[in-house]
Amino acid sequence: MDIDVAIDSGNDREYELARMRHSAAHLMAEAVQEMFPKAKFGIGPAIANGFYYDFELPRPLTPDDLIQIEQRMRTHRKKNESFVRTERSREEALALFGDNPYKVELIEGFPDDETITTYQQGSFLDLCRGPHVASTREIGPFKLQSIAGAYWRGDEKRPMLQRIYGTAWPTQQELDDYLNMLEEARKRDHRRLGRELDLFSVSEDIGPGLILWHPKGAMIRYLVEQFENEAQLDQGYNLVYTPHIASEKIYRTSGHLETYGENMYSPMSIEEVDYYLKPMNCPGHIMIFKNQVHSYRELPVRYAELGTVYRYERSGTLHGMLRVRGFTQDDAHIFCTHEQVVDELVGVIDLVQEVADVFGYRFEAYLGTRPEKAIGDDATWERAENALKRALEIRNLAYTLDQGEGAFYGPKIDVKWVDALGRAWTGPTIQLDFNLPERFDVNYIAEDGERHRVAMIHRTLLGSMERFIGGLVEHYAGAFPAWLAPVQVTVIPITDDQVEFAQAVGDRLKDGGLRANVDTSGGRMQAKIRNAQLQKIPYMLVVGKREAEANSVAVRLRDGEDLGAMSIDQFLDMVQPVVESKSLDLRMPGDPGRST
Repeated sequence: MDIDVAIDSGNDREYELARMRHSAAHLMAEAVQEMFPKAKFGIGPAIANGFYYDFELPRPLTPDDLIQIEQRMRTHRKKNESFVRTERSREEALALFGDNPYKVELIEGFPDDETITTYQQGSFLDLCRGPHVASTREIGPFKLQSIAGAYWRGDEKRPMLQRIYGTAWPTQQELDDYLNMLEEARKRDHRRLGRELDLFSVSEDIGPGLILWHPKGAMIRYLVEQFENEAQLDQGYNLVYTPHIASEKIYRTSGHLETYGENMYSPMSIEEVDYYLKPMNCPGHIMIFKNQVHSYRELPVRYAELGTVYRYERSGTLHGMLRVRGFTQDDAHIFCTHEQVVDELVGVIDLVQEVADVFGYRFEAYLGTRPEKAIGDDATWERAENALKRALEIRNLAYTLDQGEGAFYGPKIDVKWVDALGRAWTGPTIQLDFNLPERFDVNYIAEDGERHRVAMIHRTLLGSMERFIGGLVEHYAGAFPAWLAPVQVTVIPITDDQVEFAQAVGDRLKDGGLRANVDTSGGRMQAKIRNAQLQKIPYMLVVGKREAEANSVAVRLRDGEDLGAMSIDQFLDMVQPVVESKSLDLRMPGDPGRST
C-alpha cells in the first residue's frame, strides 16, 4: 500500500533499514497532520537510503516547515508510541478513509482477496501493509532533506502533491557519513561541473533530453570512443553503421512495437509507410549479418556500432546527461554457434574488466531473469540463463540474482560501475538471445551442410555515451586523468615579455602529442593559476624571465603541488608515459621528486 522498495527479509540489514525508514515516513506524516489537520495523505514508502511521503496541503511547504516537522517528529519519537497493526474489512477501510480520495482509490484497487491493514501510532492512522518497528523510539537518527512536487501515481494528468524526502539511519555516525557523501555528490554534480567546465548544454529550443556537446566535452567523448573502438578491434569486432530510422516492418518482426512501443516515438509516414526513430541498433545488425550466407568457419561474427538511438522519457524523469531522450549507445552484437556462447560471454566480461581498470571503477554484476513481458519458451530461457551463469563462474564473478529484470527477448548480465563515492551507475549489459534469431530466421551453414540457428549476444560496454561521461564527470569530480583531459597543459607567461617563449613551449608540447594552450589573457600569474585549477587542467607550466633564459618551465599540478623547474624534454618524458598508459595518476611511479 505504501512500500516503494521491496523489503528483502532474507537480508537482515536491508530489512531492518527499510522497516525503520518506513516507520520514519509515518512519524513524519504524524507531524504533518499536527501542523495541517486537513491534510490529505498519498503514499509514504521506504526508498533506497531514506523515505518520502506525499501530501495534499492547504499551502506550499517552506524550508522552515521542515524544521518544525523535524522538531515534532523528535517529540513523538521520545513518546515511544507503538505501531499498532489492525486488519480491516474493505467496508471498514472505506469508512475510515472516505474523506481521502487517494486512500479510497488505493482501497478500491485492491484485489478481492487482499488483506487490508492499517497501522496507528499516537493519533496518526494510516492505510498500510507494513512492516514497521515496534515503537517510535526504535527509529534512528533522521534528517528531512527536501520538498518536491509529485504527481499522484506518477501521472501528470493527476493532482500534483507535495513530497517530503528524508533519510534515517541506525546511528548518528552513519547519518553524518551519508549527509557528507551527499554534500560531496552535490559538489560533483555533472550538471554544475558541465557548465563550469563548458562540457555540454541542453537547449529548450532544441528540446529537453537532447545533449549539445561542446568542444571540451566532445574531446572527452572522442577519446573515450577511440579507446573503446581500439579495444573492440583488438578483440575481433567489426565496426558498422546503421540508419537512424527504419520502417515499421522491422520493428514488428523484432517485437519492439509489441513489447517496447510505449518507449518509441510516434511514426513518420513516408510514401504511405510508417518509419520510426530507432530505439535500438540490433535489427540493423541482424540485417547486415543476413545480407550474406555465413559458414560455421566464419563464426563468431562480432559487429560494433556507436549508434544513436531515441527513446521516449517523461520530461519529469530527465536528468542532465544521465537520463535523456537521444543518446549514443556502444552497441555490439555477436553471432555465434551455441557451442561458442560461453566463450564469447567470457570475452565480453574480460572487456568489461578492461574498461573498469582503465577508468578506475569497481563493478557489481546482476543476473536478470525472464520478465513478465517476454517472448520465447521456458526451456530456451533456462538454457540462456545457465550459459550466463557459467560465464560468470568461469571468471569467478559474484553476482546478484535480479528476478524478472531480463530483456523481453532474453536474460542478461547487468553491470553497475561503483564510483569514487561508492555509488552504483548503470553500465555494461550482456544479453543472450535465442529468440530474435528465430523471429528473423538468422542461420549459418554448419559442418553438416545444413542451416542452423545462430545464437546472438547483445552487448554494451559503456552503455549510453551520455550517461557514461556524465558519470565520469562525477566519478573524477571533473578532474579527468591526463589522457582524458580536454586540455592537458596550460602554459602561463608571467609577463607579456614571456609570451613569445610561452608560445614556443606550447608548440613544442603539441608536437609532443599533448593538448596544450597558452594563457595570454591579462591578469596576474596567481589568477591564471587559479583559473587553470578551476578548469581542472592537469599541468600548469609557469614561464618567467628565468625560465625563458634557461629554456625551462616551472611545473605545477592542479592539486597545487609545485614540482619545480625542469626542461621541456624532462616534462615530456614525465607526462607522455602517463598519457600513453592511461594512468589515473598525474605522475608515474619513480618520477623524480615524487612523494611516496
